[in-house]
Amino acid sequence: MRARQFFITTLKEAPADAEIVSHKLMMRAGLIRKLSAGIYNYMPMGLRVIRKVENIIREEMNRAGAVELVMPLVQPAELWQETGRWDKMGPEMLRLKDRHERDFAMQPTSEEVVTDIARQELKSYRALPKNLYQIQTKFRDERRPRFGIMRGREFMMKDAYSFDRDVEAAGKSYENMYAAYRKIFDRLGLTYRAVAADTGAIGGDRSHEFQVIAETGEDAIVYCPQSDYAANIELAEALPLLAERAAPTQALNKVPTPGKSTCADVAALLGTSLANTVKSLVLATDEVDETGAIVKSTVWLLLVRGDHDLNEVKAGKVDGLKDGFRFATEAEIVEHFGCKPGYLGPVGLKKPVKIVADRTVALMSDFITGANEVDFHIAGVNWGRDLPEPDVVADIRNVVEGDASPDGKGTLAIQRGIEVGHVFYLGTKYSKAMNATFLDEDGKPKHFEMGCYGIGVTRILGAAIEQNHDARGIIWPDSIAPFTVAICPIGYDRAEDVKVAADALYAELTAAGIDVILDDRGERPGAMFADWELIGVPHRVVLSDRGLKEGQAEYQGRRDAEATKVAVTELAAFVKARVGS
Repeated sequence: MRARQFFITTLKEAPADAEIVSHKLMMRAGLIRKLSAGIYNYMPMGLRVIRKVENIIREEMNRAGAVELVMPLVQPAELWQETGRWDKMGPEMLRLKDRHERDFAMQPTSEEVVTDIARQELKSYRALPKNLYQIQTKFRDERRPRFGIMRGREFMMKDAYSFDRDVEAAGKSYENMYAAYRKIFDRLGLTYRAVAADTGAIGGDRSHEFQVIAETGEDAIVYCPQSDYAANIELAEALPLLAERAAPTQALNKVPTPGKSTCADVAALLGTSLANTVKSLVLATDEVDETGAIVKSTVWLLLVRGDHDLNEVKAGKVDGLKDGFRFATEAEIVEHFGCKPGYLGPVGLKKPVKIVADRTVALMSDFITGANEVDFHIAGVNWGRDLPEPDVVADIRNVVEGDASPDGKGTLAIQRGIEVGHVFYLGTKYSKAMNATFLDEDGKPKHFEMGCYGIGVTRILGAAIEQNHDARGIIWPDSIAPFTVAICPIGYDRAEDVKVAADALYAELTAAGIDVILDDRGERPGAMFADWELIGVPHRVVLSDRGLKEGQAEYQGRRDAEATKVAVTELAAFVKARVGS
């Protein structure tokens, strides 16, 4: 490609509404242009990156035995009503009516449509396993679209769906996709982690997120540097920090703590460690009748150490809380504790509550809690002596850096990541809801065992930039850069020798299959170099009249601190070697 033929629209400054690095650089480099909130035009430079990402995904999906199709962006409501998601999805799903007043949705995902295909087309166990995938536009009506394409409303995704005859076969399909995803992200040239993820209401134990490591990531990734253990913060197991419970050494003591309603303030006032305090969080669960009216509510007190945070996902797995919970109202709290929030604790309750203690709290002794009286706390609290043993002991806290790894092979570290892929075992959730069956070997109908596997195609662009940039602009991995090599001839429009040399190098590299752009715009060197550094082309060759007279050119990798002089006679071979390395 020659620059004069292409569409290059760089900006010196990012728009005022660009918040994060990737958004700013994608706008400045001319990869995207905003059309509406969360909706962007993908300009030619950005589209080249998207196509390269898609090609890598497509090649590895095909290699793994998946079959590509395309499902409609606009989907009929009837399919979504079969699974109940028409009402459950909420305002994130954009609904519309056609001229006949029939309901449709702009697809945010395609489980219903692909399950409908399977129940119509996959009649026998002999047709299984099957994995169908698409690379398609999605739409989710985010309330607050932000961060450019990282949280936009319209985006491109690769979503795949596997269909198997039993759980064992579904497990093999899952492992196949997991391996394919590793190959995809390896080829994309990104630093990533595959982390165990929560499976939510569906249950099961097969769910992994693929997280691109970046300081600006929204997700906390927990991993063990000494082993292969990795999980997201919602799932990472927190082992108890005490080996056993020590015997009491202090008497129960009610102490004044005027105006000190947080554990940190109480610990500072009493001159003790925050780790000696216990935090109280009050939840409630409701039983409803056939009409949906609440007939009974149960109040729960969850206890975590003062320097720890409650993990709501883990709390939701406690028996009694699995069917959903809410934070208790102030009236319920006063009714059971006799006190407003801020000074709550498990000692001296006004009415009984269900007590769930985190593993570490259950082993604490001589700890400090609220006294259920404004401006007072209780020190020297001990299980068994001052209050009954907890009703439930469970892992309900977030892990912290330095915790022991659950696999026993070291300590945990935490880093930030951007989720760009997810593999998930669905089981029969959709096949049962839509009565999607096949005839098994015994001639009886059986529901498909399903898995789903997504990759955020356009999100990868933002994640790659968040991970790979400097003060000058983007630094693309070779595999997904819009162009691999930029030839920058100084004086192309006025120096014949430079033009001839540039054209010859361009022809040779192009013939070798290298994706090269020749900057024939006649720009000043500073402006030309700044454009390609901003856009992030990994390899740059500079040809000048002075250099050619000395028989030399300059090569500089995007991460190199300075240029390397290369003999013109060896230039093409040198660049080919660098690109291939």
